[in-house]
Amino acid sequence: MLKSNYIQLLNEYEVDLNFAEELWSEVKINYSNKNRHYHNLKHLEDLLSELNNVKDQIHNWEGILFTLFYHDIIYKSTKKNNEEKSAELASKRMHEIGVSENLIKLSYDQIIATKSHKENIDSDTNFFTDADLSILGREIDIYKTYCSNIRKEYSIYPDFLYNRGRKKVINHFLKINGSVKMCDDTY
Repeated sequence: MLKSNYIQLLNEYEVDLNFAEELWSEVKINYSNKNRHYHNLKHLEDLLSELNNVKDQIHNWEGILFTLFYHDIIYKSTKKNNEEKSAELASKRMHEIGVSENLIKLSYDQIIATKSHKENIDSDTNFFTDADLSILGREIDIYKTYCSNIRKEYSIYPDFLYNRGRKKVINHFLKINGSVKMCDDTY
């Protein structure tokens, strides 16, 4: 389903099928990296499902799709510039296929918005960042799997560092959202 949505998106720009396959391969390889336990293709599928639920309220579906496919394309748990690197790659690829400057900027800004997930004046951006955080409101078993997978992505860090950082992230989400379940009592 992801691949067909991606290829269909590129078809709007009459992208050569070989180039479209090459671009899809880049997306698939990046999201399938062995160090990705949560920020992977399943995450994209979940996001697409969440966003499909509000598709009739989204003003620029095409922009949302570009944002979806590229928002975590660069993801290294040891780096703090993943969103910027992802937004840069998205912009580069969108330029290569002939996307308008307005749409490139929109997608770039939406990807950057996933760094803080703060409320935005653009409703599409809010739909996207809400969908990106929707895992925080899922059933407890799904949420626990998410917690486990996030911990695996950050396995390079010892518990005392990870727990401190995770507590900071969860507290940030609490401030902007009001309610977030904790993974366990270690926070």
